[in-house]
Amino acid sequence: MIEFLLPAAVRPTETEQIGSAYLLSISLRMDWQGQKLSEQLMQIMLVAVAVAAYVTGFMIESFRIMMLIYAGGVVLITLITVPNWPLFNRHPLKWLEPSVAEEYSKEPPQQQATAASSGKKKSTKK
Repeated sequence: MIEFLLPAAVRPTETEQIGSAYLLSISLRMDWQGQKLSEQLMQIMLVAVAVAAYVTGFMIESFRIMMLIYAGGVVLITLITVPNWPLFNRHPLKWLEPSVAEEYSKEPPQQQATAASSGKKKSTKK
């Protein structure tokens, strides 16, 4: 867009432009079932990693090893559950087109605005 305004030394290379185009093409939205699955996986894996870290730390008698195992598990779980993997987008939502959505609204937009502005105010008793 504004690359022509930048000096040649600062302009993004073709590889950087392709990479940024790829990042922009990734869907950042996760469907509701995907969010639920991600949350369940995270909770189950955190408990499993915590138990494994505790047992290992107890057997080795090392608090440091226990914490390192747990921290590594948290990082791994984050990499598994936070990104928007295709596994979490199996049930996309089907949104109505704006023209169709207006037909299903309860009141026309003008009536909604006047109804909100003409609301009665409660009087305070003294």
